[in-house]
Amino acid sequence: MIESISIFILGLIFGSFFNMLIYRLPLDISLFSPSRSVCTNCNTIIKWYENIPVISYLLLRGKCSTCKNYISIIYPIVELLTGLITLLIYNKLGFGIELILSLLFFYTIIILSFIDLKYKEVPDYLLFIVFIISFFITKNDFLFAIQDAMILAGGFVLLNFIITFYIQNIKSRIYKDESLRTQEALGEGDIPVISAIGVILGLKLALVAIFLSALFAIIPAVYNNYSKKDIEIPFIPYLALGLFCTYIFKNQFINILG
Repeated sequence: MIESISIFILGLIFGSFFNMLIYRLPLDISLFSPSRSVCTNCNTIIKWYENIPVISYLLLRGKCSTCKNYISIIYPIVELLTGLITLLIYNKLGFGIELILSLLFFYTIIILSFIDLKYKEVPDYLLFIVFIISFFITKNDFLFAIQDAMILAGGFVLLNFIITFYIQNIKSRIYKDESLRTQEALGEGDIPVISAIGVILGLKLALVAIFLSALFAIIPAVYNNYSKKDIEIPFIPYLALGLFCTYIFKNQFINILG
């Protein structure tokens, strides 16, 4: 019990650091200056006791102690999510090099997901890191892993072409919306993540992960449609969720698929 709590707290601490990365990396802000976190509204340096993962957010009631501006709920969500993922992967793998590499992979995926949610685009070097690390944590032979990655990437490039053609040439005319003429079905960052999923899970389980991702993405899509909001839905967070669920329950899915 104490061990699990310690691992979870360690994950919370990493999550707090990832919040800084999620904010600073897309804006090209140095990770070392300022060396301490600041309020994004008033630029006041955040005191150490105001930067305790989750707890400080609750004690401050989600507001900056100086300017009283609301702090995004995303901050404790990232911390809690990182803590939970750290604990689940530790319970699955135990301590060792595989745990470290797997955490590095999923930590990068967390950062990618929340950057994608906020900015609708992600840094290419993070995508490259995810793709490379995937080869270090896969159980599959290298050549088979490359093959599965290429098949999935090629399939989704073709799917992206077909759906994008429909959106730009048919949907745009039906709804008489000129903004749809430049809209693409999938983002450029989706393909490397899909390829990494293929490397880690293999083709059959990767399709399960992608199917789950699509199911998860339907929820905000239905909400946007119900509320009559035409909001672009970033797909990397849902790919990450589908991947993680399939990765954690890999053996169960293998038994189901036979």
